[in-house]
Amino acid sequence: MKRLIALIATLTLIAGLFAGCSKKEAQQLQEQNKSQIKIGLSIDEGGKGDKSFNDVAIAGLEKIKAEYGIDPQIIESKSVNDYEPNLTTLATNNDLIFSVGFKMADAIKAIAQNNPNKKFAIIDSVVDLPNVVSYVFKEEEGSFLMGVIAGMMTKTNIVGFLGGIKYELIEKFEAGFRAGVKAVNPNTIILVQYANSFSDVALGYEIAKKMYTDGADVIYHAAGGVGLGLFNAAKEMKKWAIGVGSDQAVLIPDKADVILASMIKRVDTVTYTTSKAAIDGTFASGTVVLGLKEDGVGISPTINPAVPQSVIDLANKYKQAIIDGKFTVPTKPAEVDSFQAPQI
Repeated sequence: MKRLIALIATLTLIAGLFAGCSKKEAQQLQEQNKSQIKIGLSIDEGGKGDKSFNDVAIAGLEKIKAEYGIDPQIIESKSVNDYEPNLTTLATNNDLIFSVGFKMADAIKAIAQNNPNKKFAIIDSVVDLPNVVSYVFKEEEGSFLMGVIAGMMTKTNIVGFLGGIKYELIEKFEAGFRAGVKAVNPNTIILVQYANSFSDVALGYEIAKKMYTDGADVIYHAAGGVGLGLFNAAKEMKKWAIGVGSDQAVLIPDKADVILASMIKRVDTVTYTTSKAAIDGTFASGTVVLGLKEDGVGISPTINPAVPQSVIDLANKYKQAIIDGKFTVPTKPAEVDSFQAPQI
């Protein structure tokens, strides 16, 4: 009987050890499967090194690489003709595919329909498919705060807006900025020009230099790589500039002294959280709208020391009023003339 009890105990112990090993092996296999997920990203004009929109999107994937060891495949599109071929390549090689830029909407729709077993994410447009998550931002809200800063900081009562390509999306930046300036300094003249490019640095320099020569002392851009030309002109002419997309004073430290602030657009959070959801098996399609309330846009952590605390406080008061729904920021330039901001 003693021998029988000992044998049963031994078999129970061995079974427990095997069960423990099986559970551990299953967890290791699950982690291995996570790390085997492949991620691709297609970026539009401006490419890597724009120190703004595209580089911020890549930064989110760099964080994923650091945490999970997943090395993303990144392809740059030089023209509209590159969209579908590039996205087809990414869909062939990857499980989750990002398209960064509203101009890729038609291409993403076509490729996602042809690859229903793959996951897709598009930033700055909406594609309504069961395997696509779409992210859109309230750029006008963050740009309004930049307008408040520009309107309070100008000494000449002339400021400028430098846009990339004139699309509805970029016009949201213009409308929000102009509305913010109007709210705090209604007599200010606002110069507006579009470069019809997101990559021509030299053209950005020429446009900005002309605006500064015409009296502007603060210029806000929503122009990707073109904005690098703005900073070059601001540095040369000792004027102020306002960045966009990222904390550009940090990414372009040699121009930090002429950057008042930047309008943050948290594309890095989008690429990171979407990738993590795909890894964790919680990816969900649909449309996600990100504004001030959702911390999708906002004022950069880095603010030039020349900006008085009173200006920062005023911008934050307007921010809270927008979050609280006290007023809606215009999204179209045509709406700015009739816009009336509440007293803050």
